[in-house]
Amino acid sequence: MLPAYRPDAVVDPQRPGFAERVAELCDLAGTPVSWAGYLEAHRVRRDYFKARGATSTDHGHPSARTADLAAADASALFDRVLDGASAEEAELFRAQMLTEMARMSVDDGLVMQLHPGSFRNHSAAMFDVYGPDKGFDIPTATDYVHALKPLLDAVGTNTRLTLILFTLDETAFSRELAPLAGVYPALRLGPPWWFFDSFEGMMRFRAAVTETAGFYNTVGFNDDTRAYLSIPARHDMSRRTECAYLARLVADHRLDLDEAHEVAHALAYGLAKQAYKL
Repeated sequence: MLPAYRPDAVVDPQRPGFAERVAELCDLAGTPVSWAGYLEAHRVRRDYFKARGATSTDHGHPSARTADLAAADASALFDRVLDGASAEEAELFRAQMLTEMARMSVDDGLVMQLHPGSFRNHSAAMFDVYGPDKGFDIPTATDYVHALKPLLDAVGTNTRLTLILFTLDETAFSRELAPLAGVYPALRLGPPWWFFDSFEGMMRFRAAVTETAGFYNTVGFNDDTRAYLSIPARHDMSRRTECAYLARLVADHRLDLDEAHEVAHALAYGLAKQAYKL
């Protein structure tokens, strides 16, 4: 088990106490509270996590939107969101920060993970009683083709970047995610996540993406759960699911048995180790 750099609390202007957390981040890193100082603070903290074993970053955003603003425009946006952001300004700031984080990953080698597409705290009644992050999180449709284009235009063909995409939108598997991962060197597809972390969800994923993205543009199975006792069972289910899919290919004479053995080992072990630089 390794830590990951998860900066959501200081990247999302719609989180309570955002400005105070940004000031704390900059103070911790010894940088001024300015656009340039804020970016440098992220670099300092990324190095801190790397020194303690982290090989990846993780970003949980409402959408997959990215942006690539001019430096002056990004700086002005930073100043505005510190004073209180509109919904559009918050979304644009998160979008810009995904591209900034991708550039930092090119520089420092940390693998980047993106987990978008959850409508969190959907029930106002439950939110009022229990507060945030107590359930009622619902998958939403997510656009990857248009949303990721600014980031991919900037660094998508840079082989120093590994960006692992997760989704809660199954309709994007074959239409968007597999073609994107099949063509952009920086992209890999993460395993089925959250609502689809199940036998049927994993089988639907593998059937939808493999013909276009292949096996080796996916990352096997990794685990970022806080429910530690579930980890052995979840990995066992993943291995059995992958082998069931491979067995079907062998039975249909689309894959030789020795090839299936090789791919099974990669999906259970090798691809995750490679993708996360372990």
